[in-house]
Amino acid sequence: MTTEEKKSGGGFVETIKTIVYALLIAGVFRTLFFQPFWIPSGSMKDTLLIGDFLFVNKMAYGYSYASCPSVRLPAIGINVDAEDVCGWSRGENGRLFGGEPERGDVVVFRHPVNGSDFIKRLIGLPGDTVQLTNGVLSINGTPVKLQDDGVFSETFELQGPQRMRPRCENGSVGMGAECTKSRQIETLPNGRSHAILNIGDQRADTTPVFTVPAGHYFFMGDNRDNSTDSRFDQRVGGVGFVPYENLIGRADRVMFSSGGSSMLYFWTWRADRFFKRID
Repeated sequence: MTTEEKKSGGGFVETIKTIVYALLIAGVFRTLFFQPFWIPSGSMKDTLLIGDFLFVNKMAYGYSYASCPSVRLPAIGINVDAEDVCGWSRGENGRLFGGEPERGDVVVFRHPVNGSDFIKRLIGLPGDTVQLTNGVLSINGTPVKLQDDGVFSETFELQGPQRMRPRCENGSVGMGAECTKSRQIETLPNGRSHAILNIGDQRADTTPVFTVPAGHYFFMGDNRDNSTDSRFDQRVGGVGFVPYENLIGRADRVMFSSGGSSMLYFWTWRADRFFKRID
């Protein structure tokens, strides 16, 4: 083997090493500190819009089996779930360096049954009772404060990579027309306030009383009439009560946002949402 061939072979090995080290560092960073999350649906409008990109703060609540990242690349046959790697630590509903979430936090968590990542607002803490009556939320028997705040307006069009159509309070509108929803400011018992949207009278606007079990949490989407959340039983596709160990982290800030079907379509970027604080 010539000197040139040795150098070439050595350079290739070094390149492979660099790639492996970079992947390991990225894996450790994603596992311990921040996990990227892309908003795929409209269940958290108008706090979060389809196409918002954010990093989830994993340090906020400590670490559990759910902190291990899932790697899903169906195009090349890779489907590694967090439970495949860290499932051995599941079962005690505990966390390492655990921190308690606060009511009103926007949280990414693993669905208790299918393992999918969800993002919703934390409404009910362990031991709380939660109920909706004609769209008004009550926590521990006391209705929350609501203040009308106009309407949320968007264009009726296909949204995001999944090409989803928004739901409108102003009825069936055509493509390109204005789609509106009633907007209110909801204030939780701890003083945290956020916007919620309503489309109209829906079946889930009135619920039975939910009592949150110890070590579990109750989540709801801010787009109340377009959210699959803890109001719905896990056996029929809902979220139900979420165990403490299934929390992944807290969403604090939108880093980037694109209103198109691809983040590469720069003309669809929402400049007003870059680095936007999540309330």
